[in-house]
Order: sequence, then structure tokens, then C-alpha cells
Amino acid sequence: MYHNFNKFSDQSLGTILFLKFLKLNWLIILCVIILGVVGVASLYSAAGGNWEPWAKNHLLRLIFGFILMLILAFVPHNLFYKFSIVSFCLGIIALGLVKVMGSGIVQRWITIAGVNFQPSEFMKLALILILAKYFDHISRVQLDKLLTYLIPLFLILLPGFIVISQPDLGTGLTIILLGLAILFFVGISMKFVTVCLLIVTFSVPFIWNKLYDYQKDRILVFINPEIDSLGSGYQIIQSKIAIGSGGFFGKGFLLGSQSRLNYLPEKHTDFIFTLISEEFGFLGSIFIILIFCVLIFSIMKISLKVDALFSKVVVFGVGFLLFLYLSLNIGMVCGLLPVVGAPLPLISYGGTSLLTVLIGLGIILSINVHDKKIL
Repeated sequence: MYHNFNKFSDQSLGTILFLKFLKLNWLIILCVIILGVVGVASLYSAAGGNWEPWAKNHLLRLIFGFILMLILAFVPHNLFYKFSIVSFCLGIIALGLVKVMGSGIVQRWITIAGVNFQPSEFMKLALILILAKYFDHISRVQLDKLLTYLIPLFLILLPGFIVISQPDLGTGLTIILLGLAILFFVGISMKFVTVCLLIVTFSVPFIWNKLYDYQKDRILVFINPEIDSLGSGYQIIQSKIAIGSGGFFGKGFLLGSQSRLNYLPEKHTDFIFTLISEEFGFLGSIFIILIFCVLIFSIMKISLKVDALFSKVVVFGVGFLLFLYLSLNIGMVCGLLPVVGAPLPLISYGGTSLLTVLIGLGIILSINVHDKKIL
């Protein structure tokens, strides 16, 4: 009898897992696979047709992250709710350690057991989770009171300014923009919006004086790249040349002259979209943007369907983070935005940003599987 009971339990567990497997959002998974393949191929091309040093590592990280994403999809989403405060506190501690034991030309990475990771990337997910938990307890009436936003503002500005002080202005501003977008999503008071706009407007001269010289150069070069065509403006000028030379159909895989002749700096990280545009042209670029649009639209669709406010905020936050990555990266390489060091999700070389995106997508898949309204 005990044997039969165990057999029944095993069958029940198997049935539950199978039902959850069927409820996975396969469109999101398909988009991840396509973008991952594009990333590996692009890094292979960036190395001149070699797996080393980028494509092989990116593929291994992608496989690991993809498996982790699927594992998280089967984890009940209330677990992320319980550990939201812990994750935020660990993120703040990690950012503090960067100031003490950070590595790199600028202190943005921590090296542990020979592995480098960037705490500011994981901080973005931690911020989404803790803001989601906070607003899950706030009533609609409280949203009209300015005092309601003091704690969220502290939670947003604390990691944002720590990252800016590393110095990493681009990532710090991304964290702040992400947090403010979540405030708008939950229904921020217009009084609060007015106060924030006034504060930002009057703070511009102060902020400009506090910027490092290279950060000022990036902004000035954005306005006029020709001001320093062989220095700060070199990257964006070469990027525009490469994108324009790709034409409508592109030069072909492994045939990009700007990237192969090393005229294009950082072609494996922030400027990888430029390499794609040169080799695959306007059609290839539009295809990549279309896949990202499908991915982000699928995520936002889940945000509208889920029941709990915590789930809504988390899904929106991860979707908006992807939108920020995409718009900042493409805007940067096209000269529409200053160079801020934003990676192209799932495609650019970088283990921390890749895992951050895949973990975020794993949490979304979990919410999609376990939320009662979707079930």
C-alpha cells in the first residue's frame, strides 16, 4: 500500500510538472533562442571567424543561463516575493564591496574565484522586486500622497547614486529611469511628477559640474561628433560609417570591412549592433528589432493578464528594462543618444548582463505559469 501511494504521488508530481511545462510562454523562449543564436554568430564574426575569445564563452553562458531560466520558471513566484528585501540588501552590500575591492579601469566589477561580475546589473532586478513588494501593500488612496513615495525614492536613488559614484553614469541613470518608470506604472501622483521635474531642472548646472571630464566629453561629442573625430568622437563616427555601408542587404556574414579591419571599437560589446547592421544591412537590423519588439510585447501582455499587483510590477519592470537596454544601445550606436555603455540584451558579450536578463525572463515565466488569473 505504501508503494502504491508513492507511485500515485510520483504520477501526480509528474502531471503537475507536465501541466506547468505546457503553460510556459513558448514565444518568449523562441525569441530568447533566436537572439542567443544571433549573439553567438555575431561574436564569432567579431573575432574574425573564430570561436575564441568571445563566441565560445557566450555560448556556454547562454546555455547555463537558459537552463537557469527554465528552472526558475517552475519555481513558485511567491518565493521571489519573500526574498525581495534580501536580494535588495545583498545588492547594496555588493555595490559597497565594489568601492572596496572593485576591479577594472573603473571600479564596476568584483572578482571572486577568478570570476568577474557586475553587481549593478543584478541590482536592477533587485530594485524591481523590492518596489513590486512595496507597492503591493499600498492602497489606491495612498498613491495620491507625496509621503508614499519617500521610501521608493530612497530605494531608487540609493543604488543609483552608488553606481554613478563608481563612476558609471550610464548604468546609474538606467537604474534611476527603471525605478521612475515603475512609479509611473503603479499610478504616480501628478503633484509628485511636477515636483520631480522642477528638482531635475534646477539641478542640471550642479549635475554638470559634478560630471567627470570624460562624461562631459561624451555629451559634447553626442552634440557634435566632429569636435574630436580622432578621440571621443571616433567610436560614433566609425559606427555611423559601418551602419551606412551595410546598405539594404548588408555586406554578408564575416565580410564587414569596418569590423574586420578593426576600425570599430568595442564591436563585441556595446557596438555589436553596428557589426550586425554592416553585415546584414537594413533588413537584418529590422529583423533583430522586430524580434525584440515581439519579446517585449509578449512580456507586457503578461503584465496586463496577471492578477497580483506584485506580479504586474515585476513583469512590467523586466519588460521595461529590456526596452531600456534596446533603446539605449541602438540609440547610442546610431548617434541618437550619448555613449552610455548599454549592452544589447542576449547578443552583446558580457556574462553579468546576460544572466540578469535570463533570470528576469525566468521570473516572468514563473509568474506566467503560477499566477492564478492566467491559470
